[in-house]
Amino acid sequence: MTSLFDLTGKTALVTGGASGLGRMIAEGLLEAGAKVAITSRKKEAVRRAAEEMAALGTVYPLAADLSTVEAAKDLAQSFCEIAGEKLHILVNNAGQSWGGNIDDFPDEAWSNVLAVNLQMPFTLVRDLLPQLEAAGEVDDPARVLNIGSIAGATCLKLRAYSYSASKAAVHQMSRDLAGDLIKRHINVNSILPGFFPTGMTAHLRDEEETVNPRLLAKIPMHRMGKPEEIAATAVFLSSKAGAYITGAEIPVDGGIVGCG
Repeated sequence: MTSLFDLTGKTALVTGGASGLGRMIAEGLLEAGAKVAITSRKKEAVRRAAEEMAALGTVYPLAADLSTVEAAKDLAQSFCEIAGEKLHILVNNAGQSWGGNIDDFPDEAWSNVLAVNLQMPFTLVRDLLPQLEAAGEVDDPARVLNIGSIAGATCLKLRAYSYSASKAAVHQMSRDLAGDLIKRHINVNSILPGFFPTGMTAHLRDEEETVNPRLLAKIPMHRMGKPEEIAATAVFLSSKAGAYITGAEIPVDGGIVGCG
């Protein structure tokens, strides 16, 4: 069974892979045997992350501020230059959020968030299609994993209107892409994370990492997710074990969506 989850010989690109959920996923892919390119907006941050992760396998650091179409195009080109002509796994994880009261929620919170969370993943899939097609096989397709959110599947009352809307759109876009790309041997799925210990949830934890009890009360399992749990989901969907799955939305959230 272990061979079903082996990613030896695969090459992956994880946007936002220098920190947070992206790093958790990137480290999981590395431990499964893949070579992984990671991105961050800051050159020094992605270089440092790559050095720290190098003990797990081959890591390619790429600086990319994915807020413009031009940046996404440049990233696609940079990946091909350093990692080759095949891309087995694309993880669209880089994201942006914006929270605030509806009374003064700014217009700029829509264009920026939708560009990073929705348009850039589409642009990367489109511009890396030749590399994904080159890697895909009938029984072992190339994989696109779009990181959505439970905020796009249920009402969490986060007051992050553009973020929630963008993630709901990511889920639908993933289904559309899955249907369009299935004949090209490319699987597209959405992972819907719940609450994990990342920078985006730091305000829900104190200095001792104790989680706000009001948050825990909303999670049926009464705890945050662990890094290995989001990583394992990505490895499963990227491996031969997940070869027959496309167009799916998989919550990794301790039961919020399924049991709420």
